[in-house]
Amino acid sequence: MGTFVTLAEVLEARGSPLDEDEVWCLLLATTEALLDISKRGSGNMCSVLSPGSVLLSANGSLAFKSCAQYEDVASFTAPEIQQGHAASTRTAMVVYSLGMTLYWCVDYHLPQNQPVQLSAELEGLLLSMCEDMVVRRTDLLTVLETCELHHKASMLPPAERLVRQLVEDVYRNSVDHVSMAENGSRLTDRSQMIRDRLHSKELIPSDRFKV
Repeated sequence: MGTFVTLAEVLEARGSPLDEDEVWCLLLATTEALLDISKRGSGNMCSVLSPGSVLLSANGSLAFKSCAQYEDVASFTAPEIQQGHAASTRTAMVVYSLGMTLYWCVDYHLPQNQPVQLSAELEGLLLSMCEDMVVRRTDLLTVLETCELHHKASMLPPAERLVRQLVEDVYRNSVDHVSMAENGSRLTDRSQMIRDRLHSKELIPSDRFKV
C-alpha cells in the first residue's frame, strides 16, 4: 500500500458522504496546503483538483497530483478554463475546483432528490467558491480565514487528526487498496450530477465571505 490515499478512495471505502465537521477540517487543511504551494510560485499550483487528485497521507498531511487521464474532470474545472478565458489566476481556478470537489464529498451516494446535509454557513461558502464569474468568486485567503474562525468557534479537532483518521478508515475498511481506475466512470457520472445540482441553486452572494 502506498503512503497516500485519494479523497475518492476515502469516499469509496466508507460508502457515504463526509459530514459537516469533516468538510470544515478538510477545507481548512487543503486551503492551507494550497496557500503554502502558492507561496513558492503560482507555477507550482495546479489549476484543477478532483476527488482523484487530492492525496491524504497517514501522517496527516495533504498533497496534490495531476488529474488522471481516465477522469473526466470537466465538472471540477473552472468555467473560464473551459471557455478559454485568460482573465483569471491559478488560485481563482483552484478555488472553484476545490469547492466542487468538496461538494462532491457531501453529495456522495445521495439520491438526486435528497438535499445535502450542510449548514447554511458551509453551503454558502462552497457556493461562493463555485461562482461561475471570477469577480464574484471568493478567494483562497478568505476561505482560509472563514475556516479558521469556524474551527475556533466550534472547537473542532486539528485538521491533521481528521486526515489521519480518514486514511486509517480506508485501510481498515479495505482488504485491497481500491484502484480509482476501476471507478473512473462512476466518478464522472456523479460529478456531472453534482454540477447540475449545484448550479440549480440560487447562488448566495459571496460578499458575506469577503474580508
